[in-house]
Amino acid sequence: MAHRLLPIVLVATAAAASACGGGGGGSARPVHGTGPAEVAGAGYTSSQLAQALLTELPGYRKAGEPDSGSYGTLRAIQNAARLQRQVVLDKPRCGTGRPGGTVPGDVPAALVTFAKKGQTVTETLMGMSVADAEKQVNARVPAGCLRFRTKVGSRWSRHRVVESPKGDIGEGSRTVGVATISGDSRTRTWYVVFRGRRYLATITVAGPEATKEEAERVARRSLAHADRILP
Repeated sequence: MAHRLLPIVLVATAAAASACGGGGGGSARPVHGTGPAEVAGAGYTSSQLAQALLTELPGYRKAGEPDSGSYGTLRAIQNAARLQRQVVLDKPRCGTGRPGGTVPGDVPAALVTFAKKGQTVTETLMGMSVADAEKQVNARVPAGCLRFRTKVGSRWSRHRVVESPKGDIGEGSRTVGVATISGDSRTRTWYVVFRGRRYLATITVAGPEATKEEAERVARRSLAHADRILP
């Protein structure tokens, strides 16, 4: 099964903000019995990627143990997909995939989440060929999906998406932000997707005070750490 990196994450995070009044990836927990997921051409196993995850993040505490295995088995990814199934979109087309915007469920991956009061940071590393990673970096949110509404239960929320031009983190990056208003609650989520050497990484920063600058700072820290660890 292929998993949409964006906009599935946008929709799922927006839904989480709608339901809970905040964003975030939730606590990561180990996946047992998945084995060292590996894909031909990707180069890295999930075990290697787990070793390359950030071990600390100044100002944050680690929220649970890192998770690793096949991308589709990661608890945070399963939770996002489950939540998306509960969401009603006022623009149904915005919840569908597009060429270059999918992540195969069997790619090796590792994920860790950090938290501080009102804010979370999630780092995900995926073993991926250069060509597939480049497709993710080059993908764009459709113009008609930059504003949309979601409903969870009987509660509607409004979302506005902004996307920066292609960036220079690693071997190419993209930065996407989504602002959510649900009743009196407001939250922001910023995503940075960047390509490293034979891997793809995503950084998600979510909370009322989340900023693009913070997300890109964490992304550069992630890149520097991963490049020191991965051969």
